[in-house]
Amino acid sequence: MSNPNGVAFYIPGALLFVAGCLKLPPLWRNPKDELLRSVCILLFVAAGVFAVAAVPSIAAINRISGLPNFAAPVVYAILTAFSGSNLVLIIRWSSGPEEAAQAARWSRWCNWATVTVIATLFGLFALGEAPVERLVDLDTYYANTPYIREMIVLYLVAHTTAAVTMTVLCTRWARVVHGPLRAGLVLIVIGYILNLVYDALKFTAVGARWSGHNLDHLSWPIAPPIAAVSALLIGIGFVLPLLSQRLINLVNPWVRYYRLQPAWRELRVATQHSINLAGGLWTPMEVRVCQLESDIYDGILTLHPCLDPEIHAAALREALKTARTEEDAHAVADAAALAHALVVWTSKTARQGSGADRANDGPLLTSAGGVAGLVRLSKALSKSPIVRATREAAVLESSIR
Repeated sequence: MSNPNGVAFYIPGALLFVAGCLKLPPLWRNPKDELLRSVCILLFVAAGVFAVAAVPSIAAINRISGLPNFAAPVVYAILTAFSGSNLVLIIRWSSGPEEAAQAARWSRWCNWATVTVIATLFGLFALGEAPVERLVDLDTYYANTPYIREMIVLYLVAHTTAAVTMTVLCTRWARVVHGPLRAGLVLIVIGYILNLVYDALKFTAVGARWSGHNLDHLSWPIAPPIAAVSALLIGIGFVLPLLSQRLINLVNPWVRYYRLQPAWRELRVATQHSINLAGGLWTPMEVRVCQLESDIYDGILTLHPCLDPEIHAAALREALKTARTEEDAHAVADAAALAHALVVWTSKTARQGSGADRANDGPLLTSAGGVAGLVRLSKALSKSPIVRATREAAVLESSIR
């Protein structure tokens, strides 16, 4: 509120509004998604907080309503709604499928409490007398006015209660999660700690008026910027994990494509019957990854009769000595067997014109059974010294023959 033209409030409010609009198409496609609906409500209410709390907006609300200080219950109501929407979202967000009924019950209680507080705020304002317009210091100016005083105290008590509850819930949850979700929860906790600082400043300034002292500077201009930063941090804290997950979903296919390249380059000479899925530069990355995996599996299928169990077993014994996990050791053994089989297959193809099958199939490649295993196999093919040594030995043996 200390910003006279409201720019410091309108810009973050506009960003939150845009973020809410970006969430509307997914909500339109999934109208029953309670979590997504709660996120949309939170973003729009947060944008509303910034929109109505700016000094020009307060003056405009008073002017349009024809009441000198009607903006006060409006601002208090939207801030209360913001606190309530935060609680509903964190309840739904932190609840698993088995707790859905309980989360829905708590959410209903929270919504009813929020509506009750908002209705009471407007009722107390209607009962009180606030004839002198105060754009920035209504809390302290009317701190001793009947009903207006109760309206101010009710808003601060509700705001503080929500802040304490959110701080406890988010702190408890942040201790058991990791990654972007934990980062978002930390931002929310910081935001609500600032909220508690804001409430403490407001209570101190109002209490000073009750005791005949003047500490109005704590209520304005110190408290409002703290509340603005708090609302922004809380909004970012809720959006960050969702945006991070979306970014991860976008990046993951590119990462897999890059990590599978070594295996594809190694085995493409043995790829004979791959289905062509990727048809050009505009092919989605998910399709390109499927094409790569199809080519790799086709190459493995071609080389399978040439896999040597003894090579696999020897590589596995060596890998188990240095590998971090058993899965990594099996990936190295599979990669070594494939590298050896490729040299054997290439040599026989060059001499006979087609790959000669062995009487018995080679060992089962356990690493090729899933996405993570295929990535480990690809990494081993390009970086493992055991695979490199096996390949070089196979090339030397083939040249002697």
